[in-house]
Amino acid sequence: MERISGWLVRLSAMGMVAMTAVISWQVFGRFVLNSSPSWTEQAALLLMIWYVFFAAAAGVWERFHIRIELLEQRLSAPRQRQLRIAIHAIIAFFGFVLLIYGAQLTWLVRDHVVPSLGISRAVAYLPIPFAGLLTVIFSISRIRLRLKEGL
Repeated sequence: MERISGWLVRLSAMGMVAMTAVISWQVFGRFVLNSSPSWTEQAALLLMIWYVFFAAAAGVWERFHIRIELLEQRLSAPRQRQLRIAIHAIIAFFGFVLLIYGAQLTWLVRDHVVPSLGISRAVAYLPIPFAGLLTVIFSISRIRLRLKEGL
């Protein structure tokens, strides 16, 4: 899991760098060349969708997602463990929702073309079901680790 998560974080970082380069080219084109490239906005949006969903999936394993620990800190150790298991079960459920509905969305828009890029809109939405699957896998792995703690 560490290796997969690490790859997702690196892939997300590369996506953010690529998006920054695309936006920089758009700004240069608009203000220096007086001709903004038509493809840059859609390319930046596509890159952002990809890196955000990959980073979100990695965040489940790396535990860098937002959480409020006020309640958790007031509980005993066994109750904290139960709460974390319940939270990861909920996260796994939402990952499953992303998997199912993301796959449906990707399938429904497969014939739509992004005009400025000339590619299927499904390419933009492909990371949604993939991130959902990884979220389920990471959450279940976290639950298994918590259950092993209790043995």
